Amino acid sequence: MDDDRRLKTLGLADAPRDHPLLYPGAWPSDSGLLVRDRLLPLDRLLYDDRVPVLAVGSNACPGQLRNKMDEFGIVSPLPMVKARVTGLDVGVSAHVSQMGYVSASPFHAPGHVRELFLLWLDDEQLAVIDASEGVPLPDGHYGRAWLPAPDVRVELADGTVLPGAFAYVNRHGVLHDGTGAPRTHPGQRALLTELLTGSPRLRELFGATPEEFCARARADAGLCARGTVVFAQEKLVTASRLEARLRVRGS
Repeated sequence: MDDDRRLKTLGLADAPRDHPLLYPGAWPSDSGLLVRDRLLPLDRLLYDDRVPVLAVGSNACPGQLRNKMDEFGIVSPLPMVKARVTGLDVGVSAHVSQMGYVSASPFHAPGHVRELFLLWLDDEQLAVIDASEGVPLPDGHYGRAWLPAPDVRVELADGTVLPGAFAYVNRHGVLHDGTGAPRTHPGQRALLTELLTGSPRLRELFGATPEEFCARARADAGLCARGTVVFAQEKLVTASRLEARLRVRGS
């Protein structure tokens, strides 16, 4: 029944914007068409009239997408297609978000294979997601980068390989794992616990627990900016190796 496809029934309704420690939020088990508060089956995987954007963090969470679209009254269906992606992995953005979490950002990982969701966005939806990532702003944290094949290979379930796809790349870089290589995002609670344990300066700003971090960071732009500076000053940051792919700001 259609009620069985409701996001709440599927466990996909909660948005990390409302619940920061849930970041990146629940991802679907398979491809689907997001229609208001439902995730319906897809009848195709390719949408030539839409823009392909890889989701590496909460943009793969239907609840988060619904939250973003609702903010601007966008109700058009949004296809979410599971894809096999080679050459990319999910790192940790080198900035503190005013949503109360430290978000994800991709980094180049030659030969690495993982599943990600590909969003096929119409013009209105793309404008909403761009705005949510700060793409049009001169000081926005993300740029939208075109990742061409074969540098990044995006293969759909039917064997189709795309010529490329967009992804949101953090302009600050990503956090490293202690050896200089980008670290992968382990989920919000584990990440914040590790960051706070390792940095007295972050504890001074955000408290000693993930709960305190989220509560202090939410909507406090000045505090988030100070946390972002600490990442850089404590030399926790490295390049994603996708910087050269960033589009001109606002484009």
